[in-house]
Amino acid sequence: MSVSIHHIDLAVSDVERSLAFYLGLLGPFGMREAGRFPTYRGTEEVVYLAFGDQYLGLRQADGGEYSYYHVGIEHLAFYVEKREDVDAAHRFALDSDVSIHFPPEEDKDIPGFYELFVFDPDGLRIEVAYGPPELDPLRPEAHDG
Repeated sequence: MSVSIHHIDLAVSDVERSLAFYLGLLGPFGMREAGRFPTYRGTEEVVYLAFGDQYLGLRQADGGEYSYYHVGIEHLAFYVEKREDVDAAHRFALDSDVSIHFPPEEDKDIPGFYELFVFDPDGLRIEVAYGPPELDPLRPEAHDG
């Protein structure tokens, strides 16, 4: 039996604004809205975005704000199929006045990886990256041989 991450839900300050951001940034590469469901609290709905066989949920936060590098998620990484997709995501960020942390560049630690870092509307750092799967140091096949 294997374990995988099925979904991660983010509490956001404005669901529709976050939905537009994630679909604008990653929709061209296959991210799509998968469904909307009432939450267990019954006070809001959660919108699920599908990216492959994994899901990102967006639900309305009760308040507060995200603070980069405090306790919580440091960043979310989305891998795309080709290097040009990273550049396309960068163009969306530029055209949409998205806050860019690092423009597309070669990874300093992992040869062959090319990545972009931006901040979502609530300040969560988002990585859009391309890298050949066989060079991914986190995949077991990268250590075989």
